[in-house]
Amino acid sequence: MTENSHLSSNLRRQPKQQRGKERVEKILDAAAVVFDQMGYEAATTHLIAAKAGTAIGSLYQFFPDKAAIFHAMELRHIERVQVLWAQLNTPEIIALPLRQMVHRLVTAVAKLFEHPVSRVVFVQFYMKREVFQSIDDSMTQEAIDFTSSLLQPRNPNLSEAQRNLLAEVCVHSSNALILSALRNPDQQHRQQLVQQIEDLLVSYLEPYVGDSRLSHVMKVMKCPHCRSQQLSKNGYRRGKQCYLCKECGKQFVAN
Repeated sequence: MTENSHLSSNLRRQPKQQRGKERVEKILDAAAVVFDQMGYEAATTHLIAAKAGTAIGSLYQFFPDKAAIFHAMELRHIERVQVLWAQLNTPEIIALPLRQMVHRLVTAVAKLFEHPVSRVVFVQFYMKREVFQSIDDSMTQEAIDFTSSLLQPRNPNLSEAQRNLLAEVCVHSSNALILSALRNPDQQHRQQLVQQIEDLLVSYLEPYVGDSRLSHVMKVMKCPHCRSQQLSKNGYRRGKQCYLCKECGKQFVAN
């Protein structure tokens, strides 16, 4: 499901023209700023409309109240996260040296939270959880499962319980530092905290999935048709992992 299709299911009226779609986007971006500056309780639809530069009547055409606006922001954030996970869960990234892999992951997550909607949704989850309709602790568990799936190929000898424990520590420690960074007004200090996330994860994971433990089976996968390394996982066939080449569009099964 695309971001727009998921978001549309939450709107009172579906914008049919590009102008209407752009207005919805402006309202959500403006709401993120208002929620960020004033908090959920103090925010009003009138303040959001004013920040978006639109009439309150235009806002009500799409959203009945601020709860609906916030819910749309949740959905927007969820789909961005899902797209991010799909982009990061590739053989190319998993086969990188540990420091480079972690850097790619942390950089991508930091970029995600540069967007005001994702930043506000993440912070509010720890401050005003009762207003959420779609995001709960299951999303954190999904992040843990995703992280665990990245660790498995790097050290197949780890048990599932070990991988899940490592992933849980990585996710919870990273979330705590991300939250601290996002709430800090000092841009330089925020960047320092993000760098510490990278250093922390590398130091923690090195004994378990470091470069010395990277199995020979994790040689960089290449498309047998065009030799590209730009691959994505594409389900299983007869118990074997299938891949889709992003360059030539052909599928193949791993040997």
